[in-house]
Amino acid sequence: MKTIKIVKIGSQFKTSISILVIFILLSACSKKINFATSTIVPAAEGVVKIKKDYNNNRSISIKIKNLAEPERLQITKSVYVVWMVTEESGIKNIGQLTSSKKIFSSLLEGKLKTVTPFTPTRVFITAELISDISIPGSYIILETKTF
Repeated sequence: MKTIKIVKIGSQFKTSISILVIFILLSACSKKINFATSTIVPAAEGVVKIKKDYNNNRSISIKIKNLAEPERLQITKSVYVVWMVTEESGIKNIGQLTSSKKIFSSLLEGKLKTVTPFTPTRVFITAELISDISIPGSYIILETKTF
């Protein structure tokens, strides 16, 4: 009987270690970065998830909640534009934040999903009059630290 218990404990230990290794490998594949608290929209909270794909590109997913409508900011704007800073090519416009209000909620949420061949080192969001611009304005709503 003692031999059977040792075998069971050994197989449980191997299974536990295998699960732990798989969990570590999967969590190492993506990076999750929080935005710092905004001085312009203090209630806004957000996160950036960056994942390297099989083509060596970066998949970027951004979710923001408690975001004020750009028309209601102190300096009225029309859209939120997401930017990334890269070592290879400087600052890049990666898209407009799509925003929506949830049913039964006054909270405005913003989302963006995109893919880029560049490796971002920092992400920030500006309020702009138009989304198709190549240089960010100075009205920064949210930003991450350098990662």
